[in-house]
Amino acid sequence: MTYIRLTKENIESEHICCAFSDKKCRQSYELKKQWLKKEFKTGYVFYRLDERAKVFIEYGPAETAWAPVTAPNHLLINCFWVSGKYKKNGHGKTLLQHAVDNASAHGKDGLATVVGTKKFHFMSDTRWLLKQGFQECDRTDAGFSLLVRKLNPDSKDPEFNASARTGTCPEKKGVVAYYSNRCPFSEYHVKESLSRTTEKRGIPFKAVKLKTMAQAQSSPTPATVFSLFYKGRFVTTDISICMDSRFDKIMEKCKGIDYP
Repeated sequence: MTYIRLTKENIESEHICCAFSDKKCRQSYELKKQWLKKEFKTGYVFYRLDERAKVFIEYGPAETAWAPVTAPNHLLINCFWVSGKYKKNGHGKTLLQHAVDNASAHGKDGLATVVGTKKFHFMSDTRWLLKQGFQECDRTDAGFSLLVRKLNPDSKDPEFNASARTGTCPEKKGVVAYYSNRCPFSEYHVKESLSRTTEKRGIPFKAVKLKTMAQAQSSPTPATVFSLFYKGRFVTTDISICMDSRFDKIMEKCKGIDYP
């Protein structure tokens, strides 16, 4: 099997893995492509299997990453996904090696990535990454973990920015969703699904779209793809909470949160 790197020259004719068959998210899908086009200029990489499949890795310079992380001279891995029948065929290691080789070729000190101390939706498998030479270098009160794979053993450890350490956001009423166009699902489900879900329950709702790198780097969550807060406290990265059929079940699992 072969892999391809998406560029400004081929992105219009190539798919970007997620949501390519979800008609509801067509507009969000195009917004993700627009986001990628801008990020390609900073050295951002989208590398995937040359199949109609969700087998890909995204990464770029940490200095221009859309995440509240400080990791000078590192690459930051964002979405990294091998799904379905493609699992356990070596694709994960191949994609990761592409990022490692890129980091080495550009004299980077290492690679970093944000995961959960337990399994978080839309985030990479922590245990698998630890087996691939990553180690934890920082964590937040909300259960986010920052991993690093060092190429320069003397380099300084990456760390979370202060804005993302407490697991709280400035808005203390009702539901608040932080999101960006890093994901082709977010725009639709936040603006359409979640707005209807909260309105049905009479819960105040606010959507905070991260429109710039600066906003993302100072956000209250490391998961700038999608994060939901309730009464100012982080709840989940699981975007399915936006849906009416999933909202109550996920909220009730959140210990210590006063949810009716």
